[in-house]
Order: sequence, then C-alpha cells, then structure tokens
Amino acid sequence: MKILFLGDVMGRAGRTAISNHLPRLRAAWKLDFVVVNGENATSGMGLSADHAKLLLDAGADVVTLGDHAFDQKDMLSFIEKESRIIRPINYSKAAPGVGARVFNAPGGRKVLVAQVLGQVFMKRPFNDPFSALDSVLRQYPMGGQVSASLIDVHCEATSEKMAAGHFCDGRASIVVGTHTHVPTSDAMILPGGTAYQTDAGMCGDYNSVIGMDKAEPLRRFITGMPKARFTPAADEATLSGLYVETDNMTGKATRVEMVRQGGRLSQTGPE
Repeated sequence: MKILFLGDVMGRAGRTAISNHLPRLRAAWKLDFVVVNGENATSGMGLSADHAKLLLDAGADVVTLGDHAFDQKDMLSFIEKESRIIRPINYSKAAPGVGARVFNAPGGRKVLVAQVLGQVFMKRPFNDPFSALDSVLRQYPMGGQVSASLIDVHCEATSEKMAAGHFCDGRASIVVGTHTHVPTSDAMILPGGTAYQTDAGMCGDYNSVIGMDKAEPLRRFITGMPKARFTPAADEATLSGLYVETDNMTGKATRVEMVRQGGRLSQTGPE
C-alpha cells in the first residue's frame, strides 16, 4: 500500500500548498491513502469546518488534529458529523470525536489511523500516551483486522516521539511526529518494520518562525514583550511529509521517503 502523511498545515499558505500539490501527487504517485495533520490550518490556531472540508476535498482521506483541536469552536460539532476527522486519543474523555478509527482503502483493505498527544513540555497534563496506544494497537493488529496502521504522535520532545516509535515498532506501519513544524532528517524503518520520522515538518511558509510571520516572534524573543498577535507567514509554502510503502500481508513498511514539495525546501519524494 502507498501511504502519504503530510505535516501540520499552517494557515492560508499551507492550505494553498495542499490544494496545489496534493491532487497532483495523489495521481502521480498512485497513492492509496493520505493523512494530513490540519490543526493549524485556520489562522495558525485550530481547524475550522470549512477548512477541514477543503483539505478533504483536496485529497486527504483523514485529517488529524492536535493540542489545538478545538481552538475553532465549530470543530466541536463538526467532528461529530465528519468521521474523517481524528482528534488525539488521550484528550479529555469529555471531548467530542474519537482518537482512532479504521478507514477503508482501495481493494477492500483497512487502515487504522490514530493520534496521541505527548506529555513532555506540553502545556496541559494529557493522559498517558503509551497506555492509550497499547490499547488501540492490541485491538487492531496489523495483518489481522487492518492492512496498515498510522500513528500521529503530536508532541514537543523528540525523545518522547522516539520512545513512541520504538514502543509501536512492529505493531504499526507508520509512526510519525508532528507539532514542532520543523522537519527532521531521520526517516527510517525501525527493526520491527515500522516506518518512522521524528517530525514530518509543516505544510507552511519556511521563511518564518515555525510558520508564523517573523516580526512578532522576533520582537518577543528580543524584548520579552508582546506587541501584536502572531499571524501565519503568507509566502509560498512547502508541502512536507512522509511517503511510505507497506507490505499488504504484514502491514510492515518496505520503503520510506521524506517529502518536500514546493516553496523553499528542496524537492524530495518517491520519484
């Protein structure tokens, strides 16, 4: 199976990159399944219903969220209507939506998509991510109920993301980190057959401070005082993510490639 994961969509520039590039890549790479992290797609803070529809219409099979899952209030109701939106599995039990779901892929295959929030350096003490992942992976083993599985690990610390990758090794097809917006160069297949990258990077303008226009972050770092709101950088965005091929029988990864399309980063992918 050919699977594409795209990192945090950042504001208008990120949405435009998805609209411009994803339909072409889906056809050119003959993708079977696409997952997009969209939690910053609306003004850099959360995801609105309208922008969720845009990402899905552009070719995403599933959109994951993150710690900003419900910054846009209409997502509280929209996620209950749209099964293709996934919020973190260890979010508040009172939160609407679900953190893991099995989706249909071509050829009658099933794909598990789950997202989990880390605890290290995060602003709120979310529930234990490892026990949450263990429960889901036990319920949906690869090569059994699902042909492939993708885990979006949304957290700050690289060590926590790496620990999650090794914890899931051999039990998930893909473990990929999101949240920091900075792509790491460590795409690999772990010993048990799980494709891994510490952070997929963002779909946003890299002439920025993690996707935000440079002026206000620089002012705050230099002076320690805020003057204006953060606003997403608006120049051409790079579409960043991870391309993975999996074995249809076992669900294990057989190929992994970093993806960089458009904008300031070099052009990479499975071509």
